[in-house]
Amino acid sequence: MLSFSEQGTVMRKISVIVIDDSALVRKLLTEILNSDPGIEVVATASDPFQAREKIKQFNPDVLTLDVEMPRMDGVTFLRNLMRLRPMPVVMISTMTENGAEVTLEALELGAFDYVEKPKIDLSHSFAEYAEVIIGKVKAAAGAKVRTLDKSPTLKVEQRLTADAVLAKQAPRTTKLVTTEKIVAIGASTGGTEAIKEVLCALPASAPGIVITQHIPAAFSAAFAKRVDGLSAMQVKQAEDGEQILPGHAYIAPGDKHLLVERSGARYYCRLNDGPPVSRHKPSVDVLFRSVSQNVGPNAIGVMLTGMGDDGAQGMLEMKQAGADNLVQDEKSSVVWGMPGAAFKLGAAEKTVSLAKIAEEIMALCR
Repeated sequence: MLSFSEQGTVMRKISVIVIDDSALVRKLLTEILNSDPGIEVVATASDPFQAREKIKQFNPDVLTLDVEMPRMDGVTFLRNLMRLRPMPVVMISTMTENGAEVTLEALELGAFDYVEKPKIDLSHSFAEYAEVIIGKVKAAAGAKVRTLDKSPTLKVEQRLTADAVLAKQAPRTTKLVTTEKIVAIGASTGGTEAIKEVLCALPASAPGIVITQHIPAAFSAAFAKRVDGLSAMQVKQAEDGEQILPGHAYIAPGDKHLLVERSGARYYCRLNDGPPVSRHKPSVDVLFRSVSQNVGPNAIGVMLTGMGDDGAQGMLEMKQAGADNLVQDEKSSVVWGMPGAAFKLGAAEKTVSLAKIAEEIMALCR
């Protein structure tokens, strides 16, 4: 299981076991992952019982795990796995209401991330997800097992900036007619659990919070409902035009950009169906830019765990507009991509452990 880097040096491939009851899905995932020179599928399994023996035999770096399987469902298997032999797992989940609930449970149990399983035309649809699948498997291996010095370059679509949704403006210099605080949070990989921990640690008296989490449309409402049942704050999926109130948290729908608009002393949610920004929709950069323009020094920016750098530029614009920003520290992040990018750009001067972020938010409000 060796491959060669661009410099000709030998590097160990990421070993993967694919677990899925569909022979077609096993074949497609194997082809996609093996197409990358840094990954090798060492085995496949049609159910958790086969998987258990092959994990012992091959000791893989990463598993891909189907949610719905015969004999033992994926979540039950994951629960046992994380108790007996913790390792990086990428869930393969259907985009249904039930699939969303089960996948969120899997993330709570320790799954690294998930990949959407298309409902129809698996061959064509999975091919479109190839870059995402490969990227998530590599990130899982890097975050939990090892960090590869350099990954092979992948072909990607054109990357748009927040300009595609909201034009950049000079920082607002006029005094705002309100002192009400707004907290803007951005997150991606590992973010559902990080957001839940932050919101559950905040009191009902916390300021209004707007959140962009990279999440599919089928998941965002279920995620909001799940956290609402655990938090003292009221948590919901954002709706276009609704007022942002203290003690409430608004999560961007999985297929719309979330922006903040201001009218006098009041702030409102605005949903936008523009193109993906930084290859994401919703995009953290879009949310943060709108906050920089409409909330300015009354804002608090928070960047949580996630792959890539979406939101780093937007957070810098928030800082330039007078906002107080903080990012999750590397030790407590599942992936220190987005928070690390923001910190390295100078968009935030402070890194904070996940357990302390709610406390820091309330301190900044005082």
